[in-house]
Amino acid sequence: MADDVLDRFLRYVRIDTQSDDKSTTYPSTAKQRDLGELLARELRDLGLEDAAIDEHGYVFATVPGARGPTIGLIAHVDTSPDESGANVQPQVVHYTGGDIQLPGDPRRVLRPSESLMLAEKEGHDIVTSDGTTLLGADDKAGVAEIMTAVAYLARHPEIEHAPIRVGFTVDEEVGRGVEHFDDEAFGAEFAYTFDGTEIGRIDDETFSASEARVRIEGHSVHPGTSKGKMVNSVKLAAALIERLPKDRLSPETTEEREGFVHPHRISGGAAETTITFICRDFDLAQLREHEQLLRDLAAEIEREEPRARLTVEVEDSYRNMKEFLDARPRIVEAADEATRRVGLEPARSAIRGGTDGAVLSARGLLTPNVYTGGQEYHSVLEWVSVQDMAVSAATAVELAKLWAEPPWT
Repeated sequence: MADDVLDRFLRYVRIDTQSDDKSTTYPSTAKQRDLGELLARELRDLGLEDAAIDEHGYVFATVPGARGPTIGLIAHVDTSPDESGANVQPQVVHYTGGDIQLPGDPRRVLRPSESLMLAEKEGHDIVTSDGTTLLGADDKAGVAEIMTAVAYLARHPEIEHAPIRVGFTVDEEVGRGVEHFDDEAFGAEFAYTFDGTEIGRIDDETFSASEARVRIEGHSVHPGTSKGKMVNSVKLAAALIERLPKDRLSPETTEEREGFVHPHRISGGAAETTITFICRDFDLAQLREHEQLLRDLAAEIEREEPRARLTVEVEDSYRNMKEFLDARPRIVEAADEATRRVGLEPARSAIRGGTDGAVLSARGLLTPNVYTGGQEYHSVLEWVSVQDMAVSAATAVELAKLWAEPPWT
C-alpha cells in the first residue's frame, strides 16, 4: 500500500485547503471544496457510485459489505490556519539518520533531538514540506490512508468486510468540522477518525473544551484632553492577562493531563477590547474552575476600575469523548485488535486537543481516533513516514474485516 498512499498524499497536500477561523461561511474557505470534489471523483472511479460532495463541503460514499455493522471512516480535508497551506512543496527523503534540512528555508531543520519520533524512523521514507509551509499531514495523511484502504478493498472483492461509510469533513481545524454533519444520513453505527499521530496509539480520550470571550468596555476620549476621563480597555485587558498564573494553567507550562487557560486572540481599541480564551481540561469540573477563574479576574478588574464594564461569555466547544466511548468499549477494543493484526502493540492515549470524533461521540455517533503517523502538526516542521501511512491504511482494512467476523458482529 505504500506506493498508493504516497501517490495520493503527494497529490492531496498540493491542494491548499487551509480553513479560516475568522470566516462566517461554511465551509470557512471555498478552496476546501477543491479537494472534496477530487475525492468524490476518485471514489466514483473506484466504483462507489453514491460518492458525492454536499452543499456544506462534506464528501460521503458507501462501500457495500458482506455483513456486520456499518462502520464510518472519517478524516478532515482542511489544514490549520496556524501556518500557510498554499503552494506546498513536499519532499521525500530516505532517512538514514541525522538532521533533515528543509530546502525552502535554511533556518528550518528537522532534528531527531527535537522531534523524538524521527530517531525511530531510520530506513523509512520521510515526507516533509520545504519548510515554508505546513505539510498538511493533519489530516491529509488520514484522507490518503482511508482512500488507499477503500481502493485496496475495491481491488480485492474477495475480501469479506463490514459495510463502510466514508466521510471527509471540512473546518475541523477551526472547531466547526461537524457543525452540519448529518449523523442519521451518514448512516454508520459508529465510526473512527483517522486523525492521530504515532502509529499504534488509539486515542479514546480528549480534552473537554470551551471558549471564553471577555469583553472590556472602557471610555475613549481624545488623548489630548483625556486626563481623568479615559478608561483604556486595552490596558485593562493587559492587566487581566498579567494576572493569569505564571507557572501553571498555560499551554507553555503544562503537559500530559494538565489543563490550561490560553489567551488565544485579542482585538479592539481604547474604548472596547475583547480577549478570546480557550479553556481545556480532561476533567469537566476542572474546566469549569478555569472558566470561573476568568470570571473572578474580570470582577476583580471591574472592582478596581468601576467605570469599566467587563462581561464574560463562555461557550462549550466539545467534551472529553471517553465518557461516551466507555459505554461501548468494544468499539475501541476493535481498533486495538486491528492494530495487533498489522503487527503493532496497541496503546491507548489521550489527546491534548480535540477531534471531530469528540463532538460526534457526544451526539451519539461514537468515534475514537486512529493513528496516521503524522508528527509536528500545525508546524512547518510537520512530517510523516510513508511506511507508517501504509500501516495506518492497512489498519483501516483490518477494522473493516474484523467487524464482519462472527466474534465482532
